[in-house]
Amino acid sequence: MSWQALWIWGDGEESPRNEWRCFRKTFDVPAQGAESASLRISADSRYVLFVNGTQVGRGPVRSWPFEQSYDTYEVGHLLRAGEPNTIAALVLHFGVSTFYYLRGRGGLLAQLDYGTGEVGLKTDASWLTSIHNGQHPRSPRMSCQQAFAEYVDARDWDGDWMNADYDDSGWTGSVELGEVGMAPWTSMKPRDIPMLTEELIYPVRVEALAKVSTFKLSTVIDVRSVMAPGSEEHSDIVQFTGYVATTIRAGRAARATLGFLAWGECLKRFSWNGEIVGSDRFYGIMPERYVDVELKEGDNLLLIDVSTERVHHGKLNIGVYADDPAELSFVYPGTGESESAFLAVGPYDSAVNYDHKPSREVNWEDEAYKSVLGDVKGAEDLGRYAAVSKPIPLKYVAEADVFGLCVWRKDDVKLAVPAQLQNAVIPHGEAGVVPVFEGFDTEVLFDLGKEYSGYLSFEIEAEPGTVLDWYGFEYMAGEYRQQTYGLDNTVRYVTKAGRQSYSTPVRRGLRYLALNVRGASAPVKIYNVAFTQSNYPVAEVGRFECSDPLLNDIWEISRHTTKLCMEDTFVDCPAYEQTFWVGDSRNEALVSNYLYGVQDILKRCLRLVPGSKDQSPLYADQVPSGWSSVIPNWTFFWAIACKEYYEQTGDRAFAAEMYEHVRFTIEHYLQKIDENGLFNVKGWNLLDWSPIDQPNEGVVTHQNLFLAQTLRVAAEMGELSGDADGAARYREASDQLAAAINEHLWNEEKQAYIDCIHADGRRSSVLSMQTQVVASLTGVAQGERKRKMDAYLFSTPTNFVQIGSPFMSFFYYEALAKVGGVSVILDDIRKNYGNMIRHGATTCWEQYPNFAENRANPDELTRSHCHAWSSAPAYFLGRETLGVRSLSAGWTEVEIAPVPCGLSWARGSVPHPAGGRIDVSWTADEAAGRMQLSVSYPVDVTVRIKLPEGFAGEVKETKLERLV
Repeated sequence: MSWQALWIWGDGEESPRNEWRCFRKTFDVPAQGAESASLRISADSRYVLFVNGTQVGRGPVRSWPFEQSYDTYEVGHLLRAGEPNTIAALVLHFGVSTFYYLRGRGGLLAQLDYGTGEVGLKTDASWLTSIHNGQHPRSPRMSCQQAFAEYVDARDWDGDWMNADYDDSGWTGSVELGEVGMAPWTSMKPRDIPMLTEELIYPVRVEALAKVSTFKLSTVIDVRSVMAPGSEEHSDIVQFTGYVATTIRAGRAARATLGFLAWGECLKRFSWNGEIVGSDRFYGIMPERYVDVELKEGDNLLLIDVSTERVHHGKLNIGVYADDPAELSFVYPGTGESESAFLAVGPYDSAVNYDHKPSREVNWEDEAYKSVLGDVKGAEDLGRYAAVSKPIPLKYVAEADVFGLCVWRKDDVKLAVPAQLQNAVIPHGEAGVVPVFEGFDTEVLFDLGKEYSGYLSFEIEAEPGTVLDWYGFEYMAGEYRQQTYGLDNTVRYVTKAGRQSYSTPVRRGLRYLALNVRGASAPVKIYNVAFTQSNYPVAEVGRFECSDPLLNDIWEISRHTTKLCMEDTFVDCPAYEQTFWVGDSRNEALVSNYLYGVQDILKRCLRLVPGSKDQSPLYADQVPSGWSSVIPNWTFFWAIACKEYYEQTGDRAFAAEMYEHVRFTIEHYLQKIDENGLFNVKGWNLLDWSPIDQPNEGVVTHQNLFLAQTLRVAAEMGELSGDADGAARYREASDQLAAAINEHLWNEEKQAYIDCIHADGRRSSVLSMQTQVVASLTGVAQGERKRKMDAYLFSTPTNFVQIGSPFMSFFYYEALAKVGGVSVILDDIRKNYGNMIRHGATTCWEQYPNFAENRANPDELTRSHCHAWSSAPAYFLGRETLGVRSLSAGWTEVEIAPVPCGLSWARGSVPHPAGGRIDVSWTADEAAGRMQLSVSYPVDVTVRIKLPEGFAGEVKETKLERLV
């Protein structure tokens, strides 16, 4: 049915920062003909939809603005025939680009169609709208990858606004923006995956109780938006030079602590009352930085050099603590009027940095910039810089740093958890009562039992104005908490009077939930705390169990991790980023095939990638994203995944569709072949979080190896698509590249491939397991060199850089599986994933605790504790231990060849892509060389059964008929 609805929004800015806007329309439903009714809806940036007060869904899925996605809901059963009905939508407009959204403009589009063909409702100027007055738009960014943390004051908004009987007389009419097809949403695409699940989860226990005290004064400043003009339009890395100044006003002289909790950014140096504070005065475990200063009565000048070399986030977190000052506040240090208490001096220079195209450095030697900190001794001196100074707009200054308030403790008195407080996690109607301590806040810590991804909700009773600060994090061990540096995973909720409930519309990932109750005049009653787990809809078809309990635990955390990282695309992690990283998804898809057997999510992921061609013809490494970044290997993995999708499904038409996009980018990659026949590129030349030599410009060996494989894949896809000439061209290019790799990147003396040749021609002195693994896996190493590579797989030289992440282990395991090294795979899984289990992991870590790369603190076990690129065991235990693997496209022919490796039994299931599953159960007696094997599978699948070498035994087969 054609669109008659118009895009609508409210008065004001076209793309306001962090604006929550509510829309509603009350209309009459005819007595007949509305039994069948569908509602189509889309919004920029996200919506929550209600019909007659019932939440129906949320969306849309992430998409490029030039192919905006819309959702369709069947709502006939929710309509009330012959009486007024209300459809309402809460729209969250980000107003900034993220790693999963490109900035557009605020907008809502909706149309209700009856089964009769009549349009029952459409968005236009008759819809009423209001800004959500309880939501505070000045809350800080959650992270550079995501939008905003949440701050809601329930006293300022009626939570029943979506109900039919709500009084909307104070609302205004919507503004009509234009018809479907207007910019930036120039085309509309129907949702191409099912709706995500919503499953209610309750905490398993109240983990801890404490009375605490924290900063008296805090804020977060979005320095990036101030110092890098235009950076709200993109998420690219920026540089800038400049300063932020404020005055801290104290009612009396006192000793004070200043705290800065950002991830090592926007704090180059600073002065306090004109004195430059030396780095030797700082303390705290990185990235937390604290310094003790003397507060004088009255105004104290804080001048911070916020210059950064390369930054995504660009946040400045400031916390101030002093004992019982009569007054403690931020005050504007300049002359004239300012809506905020902060002055920007600069930027003196700013630049955008790209990893795949030329960029410039800011001028760090600018004397005008360098002299400021030493020349300013008091607020009056700032007047000399009036020409380069301006007040920081209030919208960039948060009312509080809730993250900092939850992390830093002046006092932290642990208390035994009273039994009645456990009622807060038991859904039986009796409240858990949170005690109040004079002069302290109260912290209640909830444990969900394992990590989840979705939406927090709670029901409480409190006096008005009580502040509930919720903070989610992933890991703790005893007294240690791993704080989510770089991720403001918080919700501030200010209570109205009485009993009330709230459900957040912002997705989060966490295991632990710390509730800090502040300013309470009476105990707070908690009737309910819940978490709505939301993921791509899957049945848990895949199974695995064996005689080794450790492997069973590892398989389970791999399964759970994969599920949490299946949203509207595969994502890297549910907490820090929620980003569709293109390269990660190749491995995630293979794991998902063995667990869930769903294909639409992967098809969606693969189709999103070519939309980045306007950012780079080499394709971006995360999409759809405001960060224009290229990891060549990620594009190669995408192309390989396109071919693997065909192998999984047998969908030749889709292979031909994707071949055109593969060919487009491959042609641009071939332009990067240098005079030595090697792939020589400027980009983010990443493969593993480890100290391998992978410079962002030059010839990186692992990339050359994967490109050689990708060219072969392109040739195979060309043959599937009927492009014989293209297939021949790519096969020849692969052979030529492989020859150049063997000629120029082999070290005969070391009997290994070097990591790289730098842009200045220097040959790397670094040898890594990563490079040797890829040489073996891709088939570029041949003959004696291949035998050497394979030997390294079984016995790793200690002088080689070791594997740093489970992501790299996936390729290591693939290489081992090709040469019969399943026992080594299992031993490595037991070692590395067993370490996670020993540390209480319920999901798979992003990294091994080997190296310092990509950690806020080198002592952290990992950054993200739930990362789907790390779920390899669920794939390899099904493929190698159960022995189930496809021999033909679409799994029309399957091999079942178990590899016991000392296990006495194993059983499990693998989904078949055409429906149904393959069940395998075996027992093995290695001493006697006997195996009992039982298998069942769909009757139309040809199965070839192969017992392990040296084994004899019995095989029982059951063939299952398919429904016609």
